[in-house]
Amino acid sequence: MTEPSHRVDTKVWIIAAACACGPLMSGLDSTMVNISLNTLGRAFAVPLGTIQWVTSAYLLSLALALPLSGWLVDRIGARRVFLGCFVVFILGSALSGSAVSITMLIASRVLQGIAGGLMAPMMQMMMARHAGRHMARVIGVAAMPVMVGQMLGPSLGGLILTYASWHWLFFVNVPVGLAAIAFAWRVLPRDETTLARRLDLLGFLLLSPGLALLLQSLVALAHGDEGFPVGLPVSLLLLGGFVLHAMRRPSAALIDLRLFTGRVFRAASATQFLSNALNFGGQLLMPLYFLNVRGASPGLTGLLVAPTALGMFFALPVMGRLSERFGARAISGTGALVTLIGTLPFAFAGPDTSLTFLCAALFVRGFGVGSITIPSAAAAYASIPRESLSTATTAINICQRFGGPVGTTVLALFLQHSLARGPMEAAYGVTFWLLAAIAAACILAATQLPGRRGERRA
Repeated sequence: MTEPSHRVDTKVWIIAAACACGPLMSGLDSTMVNISLNTLGRAFAVPLGTIQWVTSAYLLSLALALPLSGWLVDRIGARRVFLGCFVVFILGSALSGSAVSITMLIASRVLQGIAGGLMAPMMQMMMARHAGRHMARVIGVAAMPVMVGQMLGPSLGGLILTYASWHWLFFVNVPVGLAAIAFAWRVLPRDETTLARRLDLLGFLLLSPGLALLLQSLVALAHGDEGFPVGLPVSLLLLGGFVLHAMRRPSAALIDLRLFTGRVFRAASATQFLSNALNFGGQLLMPLYFLNVRGASPGLTGLLVAPTALGMFFALPVMGRLSERFGARAISGTGALVTLIGTLPFAFAGPDTSLTFLCAALFVRGFGVGSITIPSAAAAYASIPRESLSTATTAINICQRFGGPVGTTVLALFLQHSLARGPMEAAYGVTFWLLAAIAAACILAATQLPGRRGERRA
């Protein structure tokens, strides 16, 4: 019997490059806009509470669009959806750059959010179809330009705001996007025959607003907004209604919840959720620690937390090959353990703890976080039949994307409670222990992933 080739076909790498263009643009755009809120507030003469909707509208429309990704692929095909997302994203960028009022800018950001929310699932789905058993290796390399875009976004945004007007934060997407469309149109394979399943309208009306309200409520809680977010119980009612609806009509529902009866898919979804909570939770706590406990300036804080992104960048290209050799359980589990090791120094840190040592811990932590997601995602896709790829992509992206808001909200509320009860340094220390506990939970979830040989239908 001939041994399977370990070489990835060149055509697969070309497809991966085209697929990565979408999330690259979306990530670059988000990070550029995040640093420009003060500038935009002055340009439109509106308070921070209003200008925050430039980012909030993007996130909420992303949450609204995400549940539709599986149905759209089954209805019109992944390639058409992906190219359509590019067109809508460019249109939203052009309208954002041309905005003459804050209302027009926020509405244009909704368009960008709808398109941006669908790009990442489309990338994963097309890679799962064409990369096969090499998916972990391919998506690891393809994620590198996305990471580069997120790292370069603040610098590029700063240069644009320094040497040009804020309009170019959005206009820059137009020529880049047109070039990416031409490339993707040329190299992406035409869509296979798709299933013309009907839209689960009731499921959509329950799930999409439920997710959007949940996201908005979590963001409000994490930011310490006064009052109880009334959207939270409404979102839980809507999501509970969707679960009941999907259990009654599993094959026709927007997401087939029977996917979660598979041990591998369930474990991979939990690992994805927890890894995103670890990632975004660290992004919340680490800068606050350096600013408030160690008294670092904003500029120095930016340099101190940079090793996290550097560690993730170095992890991504090697995780796929290691996963193929040792299995998702070993690599994701070890990544979660390394993340735990990189988090613990902050739980024990005192006023004399070396900043150099803490930066080294952040590099270790970033390498660990970057090692969790890709092997577990590849295991999830390998555990399901090909015809379920579309609905599985929707489900696992929802689990992944909401890990971040849930994690940051829990940590922010815990930190606020701890600060009200004791000294600042002790409050941060005990909150870092909670972050370490999330890493420990991620280790446990990863133990249920398949080993080297895989458990494709577990």
